[in-house]
Amino acid sequence: MGLVRLKALIIKELLAILRDPRSRVILVVPPILQLLVFSFAATLEVKNVDILMLNRDNGAWSQELIRRVEGSPTFRSVRLTQDPAELRMAIDRQDVIAAVELSPSFSRDIEARRPADLGIILDGRKSNASQIVAGYLNEIIAGLAAETGLGKAGGGRAIDVVVRNWFNSNLTFQWFMVPNLVAAIALLIGLIVTALSIAREREVGTFDQLMVSPLRTHEILWGKLLPPILIGTFHITVYTLAALLVFGVPLRGSLLMLYGSAIFYLLAVAGIGLFISALSTTQQQAILGAFLFLVPAMLLSGFATPIENMPPWLQPITLINPLRYFLVIVKGVFLRDLPFDAVLANTWPMAVIAAVSLALASWLFRRRLE
Repeated sequence: MGLVRLKALIIKELLAILRDPRSRVILVVPPILQLLVFSFAATLEVKNVDILMLNRDNGAWSQELIRRVEGSPTFRSVRLTQDPAELRMAIDRQDVIAAVELSPSFSRDIEARRPADLGIILDGRKSNASQIVAGYLNEIIAGLAAETGLGKAGGGRAIDVVVRNWFNSNLTFQWFMVPNLVAAIALLIGLIVTALSIAREREVGTFDQLMVSPLRTHEILWGKLLPPILIGTFHITVYTLAALLVFGVPLRGSLLMLYGSAIFYLLAVAGIGLFISALSTTQQQAILGAFLFLVPAMLLSGFATPIENMPPWLQPITLINPLRYFLVIVKGVFLRDLPFDAVLANTWPMAVIAAVSLALASWLFRRRLE
């Protein structure tokens, strides 16, 4: 009899889940979307990256090295320059992830069977990806060195490679991870708190009381919006202090610009959370909706793997992800003195996302009242 009762309860629970159209969608759509995102976005391969080559030699061996680097399928584009200032600017602005610097006597040293000097400059803000790129470049350089006279004779290293990591010279993992967590934790807390707000009111039965109160619709929305922003600001402050005082992460930029951009970031996160909450009728649906957004947002932000590694059809989707932009600002403020124009370039997309998401949440909220 116990098995019969257990069987009846299992059937009842399955029917309760499958009868609800929203539950059926949640059971089918998110796993398929996450399969696609995990398969293409969460890759540890580094490809489709841009590098720069500062060639001060223009001899035969330097040209051969450039041809080999250009022929590698790993690199999307190889920019050539003879201006050291362009190299500094390209890495500073994250236009390239690595740069190769060839000495003026590179080809002459190889012909004279002397070790030739070559430098690899990496963007330390992307420590994992840049180290993989350095490995690819070292393989190409080692292949070239093996074909030189000194390399064939086995008389020593034909090319001396010096690797430098800018903005994170010691490749300290916390310098890369802790600024990322400043943005990620604010996303997690802000999204969950906001997504549960309206759904919780409906579930506990206080939503109707809220509607008959003297508060207007926009006042209710702002009342739901501001607490998560305050909580998110508190968490950003706590993690910033921890980064500075506990983990020793340098702060090279402006805190004023960090908090100014954080307001628009938290508005965008809260707007998305309010839209999910207005769409949900129960807290369970709100939590599932929040995590349905949260997991792809983390993977499509550049948090773990560079966006340029993703397939071309997937990269435009990252443009609607506020975490993508705030990560650039946080790492830029901590690890370099991010200029105002770079902060502004990553802040206005978050302002657009906030405006659109809040407008949709307000429209859906009013529609549910009718």
